[in-house]
Amino acid sequence: MGRLVISSRLARHKSALMIGGAVLCGAVLFAWSAATTSYILFHDDALRLINDRASGQAAEAEQRITELEAELTEERTRKAVEQKRMEALVEQIRQRQIAIEARHGLLSDLLGTGGSGRGAASGTMPPPSPISDTVILAPADMREARLDRRAAQPTVAKAPSPEKDAAAAKLAGVIGELDRVEREQMDLLNGAEERIERRSRRVRSVLADLGLKVPLRPRGAPALAATGGPFVPVSAMDDAFAGQGSRARQMAADLKWMEERIDVVPLRRPVSGAVDTTSGFGVRLDPFLGRAAFHTGIDFRGNTGDPARATAAGKVTSAGREGGYGLMVEVDHGNGLSTRYAHLSSIAVSVGDPIARGQMVGRIGSTGRSTGPHLHYETRINGEAVDPQRFLRAGVRLAEGS
Repeated sequence: MGRLVISSRLARHKSALMIGGAVLCGAVLFAWSAATTSYILFHDDALRLINDRASGQAAEAEQRITELEAELTEERTRKAVEQKRMEALVEQIRQRQIAIEARHGLLSDLLGTGGSGRGAASGTMPPPSPISDTVILAPADMREARLDRRAAQPTVAKAPSPEKDAAAAKLAGVIGELDRVEREQMDLLNGAEERIERRSRRVRSVLADLGLKVPLRPRGAPALAATGGPFVPVSAMDDAFAGQGSRARQMAADLKWMEERIDVVPLRRPVSGAVDTTSGFGVRLDPFLGRAAFHTGIDFRGNTGDPARATAAGKVTSAGREGGYGLMVEVDHGNGLSTRYAHLSSIAVSVGDPIARGQMVGRIGSTGRSTGPHLHYETRINGEAVDPQRFLRAGVRLAEGS
């Protein structure tokens, strides 16, 4: 009986264990099924999220790389443009300096011969201020080039480097110096042209007062020394400067032509140093007879042996003793003009000798009809004595206008 009870209990326990195991297995299977289902449901979303995040990061990296490449390209382009601009400015500086040197040569000719026709009587032109040998600039609208350069700077993202600032400052300094030199050259050209024109008017006026006519210079004659060379185009400024310079050179050549003619007009004094006249031109009391007589020249006081000099270029036509003149030299200056130097103690020239202005023709003395050492000086037009003071005063006027 007892064994039956135990067996029955064991059977129930075994059945319960089997049921519990089945339940446990079902629960495990359910949990595994749920987990599997969840993994299957959410796995694609997780992968999609991870993929989207990776794709975004790659796109950002690609965009950044593209931006960096664009910045690099822009920087290279900017540097290339800046380099070309700087090269253009430097080339302009070089051309401008060449033009300045060419204008300096023209001005040297004008101021060396144009002021008075007797060398640099009107002053000499100082050489242009030195320009740096490392930079050199030219006409092509330099101010516009500088404005363009300044306008381009604000578009650059990075601040200019100190080296770039130094180069820009140097270029600006050179351009400013070239501007100054060009202004000075224009002032010099204007001044030279004014002086040449003023002196030309004075020369013509003096010649007109003397009743002399100077033939015009033949238009076919060269203005100055023969010149030549290849044709090189110039800027508008250089063209204007060259035009005015050419006009001034023509005026200088005409003035030189006139002054070469004046070289044979007796406008200088025949004696050096302080001038002391003892008798003038015209009616006076004769020193020997004490009665009115016509004096055909001017007497200059002097010491025996002092030089008597030709008052203009010419040719000796008489050199010897001539009655009351004593020892006398006569010089023919052409165009009917002649001068006489009388009462000489000695004669330094011979008939036929060419005479330069200021050349000594003899020495002061008291030969002939003379009361003491002095120089009797005459000017004659077509053989007729005229007052030498007319010519001497004209010489003073010309000297004042030099």
